[in-house]
Amino acid sequence: MSLRSQLLKGILEGCILAIMNKRPIYGYELSIVLKEFGLTNISEGSIYPILLRLQKEELISGKMKKSEAGPKRKYYQLTAKGKEALAEFNQQWELIKHPVDRILNSGGNK
Repeated sequence: MSLRSQLLKGILEGCILAIMNKRPIYGYELSIVLKEFGLTNISEGSIYPILLRLQKEELISGKMKKSEAGPKRKYYQLTAKGKEALAEFNQQWELIKHPVDRILNSGGNK
């Protein structure tokens, strides 16, 4: 597993919750949005297991809806518990992001 994959695995869940915080979304559409933001090596095969786990943890809920083109699609949205998890992710991300940015930008020199 590449370093990029290892780093991404830890933050992908937070990114998915953040996207769903704005609107309900179905799995394939979610993969497109992630790619539009530059996460190009995220396959649908890695997204669906995350969606299943998030649903089991009751962070998201899924609902089948009619599609304008083709079969019904399962749209996912955040639950109240999911909104709490997203807030916690954002808090933890800020605690990690700033120190890492400082170290990377300064080369470890204060």
